[in-house]
Amino acid sequence: MAEQIRTALAILRRKQVEAETGLSKSTIYARYRAGTFPAPVQLGLRSVGWRVRDIESFLKDPAGYRAEV
Repeated sequence: MAEQIRTALAILRRKQVEAETGLSKSTIYARYRAGTFPAPVQLGLRSVGWRVRDIESFLKDPAGYRAEV
Protein backbone atom coordinates (compact mmCIF):
# COMPACT_ATOMS: atom_id res chain seq x y z
CA MET A 1 0.00 0.00 0.00
CA ALA A 2 2.74 2.48 0.94
CA GLU A 3 4.48 1.70 -2.36
CA GLN A 4 1.31 2.54 -4.32
CA ILE A 5 0.95 5.88 -2.52
CA ARG A 6 4.60 6.76 -3.12
CA THR A 7 4.30 5.91 -6.79
CA ALA A 8 1.07 7.87 -7.25
CA LEU A 9 2.56 10.93 -5.58
CA ALA A 10 5.95 10.68 -7.30
CA ILE A 11 7.07 13.54 -9.51
CA LEU A 12 8.40 13.15 -13.03
CA ARG A 13 10.70 15.76 -14.51
CA ARG A 14 10.15 17.09 -18.03
CA LYS A 15 12.60 14.72 -19.76
CA GLN A 16 10.87 11.77 -18.08
CA VAL A 17 7.46 13.09 -19.17
CA GLU A 18 8.73 13.47 -22.72
CA ALA A 19 9.96 9.86 -22.68
CA GLU A 20 6.70 8.52 -21.18
CA THR A 21 4.37 10.42 -23.50
CA GLY A 22 6.43 10.69 -26.66
CA LEU A 23 5.63 14.42 -26.78
CA SER A 24 8.16 17.21 -27.26
CA LYS A 25 8.68 20.05 -24.79
CA SER A 26 6.84 22.53 -27.01
CA THR A 27 3.90 20.15 -27.51
CA ILE A 28 3.63 19.48 -23.77
CA TYR A 29 3.43 23.19 -22.98
CA ALA A 30 1.09 23.95 -25.90
CA ARG A 31 -1.28 21.18 -24.79
CA TYR A 32 -1.02 22.40 -21.16
CA ARG A 33 -2.06 25.91 -22.24
CA ALA A 34 -4.93 24.41 -24.25
CA GLY A 35 -6.11 22.40 -21.23
CA THR A 36 -5.37 19.03 -22.85
CA PHE A 37 -2.32 18.10 -20.75
CA PRO A 38 -1.85 17.99 -16.96
CA ALA A 39 -0.55 21.10 -15.24
CA PRO A 40 3.02 21.03 -13.96
CA VAL A 41 3.87 21.31 -10.28
CA GLN A 42 6.30 24.09 -9.36
CA LEU A 43 9.34 22.53 -7.64
CA GLY A 44 11.53 25.61 -7.44
CA LEU A 45 12.04 28.96 -9.09
CA ARG A 46 12.99 27.41 -12.42
CA SER A 47 11.96 23.79 -12.12
CA VAL A 48 8.71 21.93 -12.59
CA GLY A 49 7.53 18.35 -12.59
CA TRP A 50 4.35 16.38 -13.15
CA ARG A 51 2.61 13.97 -10.78
CA VAL A 52 2.78 10.37 -11.94
CA ARG A 53 -0.97 9.92 -11.45
CA ASP A 54 -1.67 12.93 -13.70
CA ILE A 55 0.53 11.56 -16.48
CA GLU A 56 -1.05 8.11 -16.10
CA SER A 57 -4.52 9.70 -16.43
CA PHE A 58 -3.38 11.49 -19.57
CA LEU A 59 -1.95 8.30 -21.07
CA LYS A 60 -5.23 6.41 -20.60
CA ASP A 61 -6.89 8.66 -23.21
CA PRO A 62 -4.51 11.25 -24.69
CA ALA A 63 -6.97 12.43 -27.34
CA GLY A 64 -9.83 12.82 -24.89
CA TYR A 65 -7.90 14.20 -21.89
CA ARG A 66 -9.16 17.45 -20.42
CA ALA A 67 -7.41 19.08 -17.47
CA GLU A 68 -9.53 19.51 -14.36
CA VAL A 69 -10.23 23.14 -13.57
